[in-house]
Amino acid sequence: MRAALYERVGAAHEVLELVELPRPEPAPGEVRIRLVTSGVNPSDVKTRAGPRSRLLPFARIVPRRDGAGVVDAVGPGGETARLGERVWTWNAAWGRAMGTAAEYVTLPQAQAVPLPQAVGFDAGACLGIPALTAFHAVVMDGGVAGKTVLIAGGAGAVGHYAIQFARHKGAARIITTVSSPAKARLATAAGADEVIDYRRQDVAGRLSALTNGRGVDRVIEVDFHANVALDFAALRDHGDIVVYGSNVPEVAVPFVQGIMKNVQLRFFVVYGLRPEERARELAEVGQLLAAGGLQHNVAERYPLARIAEAHQRVESGRAAGNVVVEIDQGLFTGA
Repeated sequence: MRAALYERVGAAHEVLELVELPRPEPAPGEVRIRLVTSGVNPSDVKTRAGPRSRLLPFARIVPRRDGAGVVDAVGPGGETARLGERVWTWNAAWGRAMGTAAEYVTLPQAQAVPLPQAVGFDAGACLGIPALTAFHAVVMDGGVAGKTVLIAGGAGAVGHYAIQFARHKGAARIITTVSSPAKARLATAAGADEVIDYRRQDVAGRLSALTNGRGVDRVIEVDFHANVALDFAALRDHGDIVVYGSNVPEVAVPFVQGIMKNVQLRFFVVYGLRPEERARELAEVGQLLAAGGLQHNVAERYPLARIAEAHQRVESGRAAGNVVVEIDQGLFTGA
């Protein structure tokens, strides 16, 4: 099978290579998925680039956690009824050497989630990290019902879903930040009540005006290092900041401001959700998908042969949404 892999960390065009590998066989309790698409996420490119660690957990890595495709084999004793089922994946390359940047991947059955017929394979590759991160950020610690929520980066891969989930979960008001008029239109279409262009507007001043100086109830943050001062200033007393990302590993926080406001600061990574949390959230996201209740913002698509370009596009920060690699063009087009 065709697969992309790397054996050392470094720049995408230097370390990613397209190779032929044996097709994997599913073990007991596993399914094999013929992949149609693979999602490219910031955590994937950071692991490959090596800013956090220069040491690889495996001698060679086929990257990427997210993907979508069709179950084409089940392990010994497995459910043959799943053969031919359209599915999406989560955590494929988390703690494993083989991810979704390949024509086939084997995974535990629970990590192959049914994909409704009306949902495209490109959208399916956006669910594992972006959608589940957004959903957890919205529902954790009591959720957002009746609250005013600030979502950083409302046109981004996670932020775009977070706006929709916050609306679905009863947020009273959704405010988001973007970096261009085009991204503002995406965020508004997703359901944001107020959109602030941080390159053209005074974000702190605008937030104060929109909340009559009270502040927001929850901040959902994509880059804590860039926005920590704004987040603490924008929050009301006893509000909470939910952080799922930062471009810098060490971040200083305004302690006095935080303690005087009784701020609750929560960090999480979607790979580490508790089993009961993940099961509940997978079920809810699945219901929304089946009902056709989600917009999917696939910004750009690349063939597997151009995987390095896809990684570079995500690293640039300029993609207005999800970046997807098409693995099997025939299945993707329905051929």
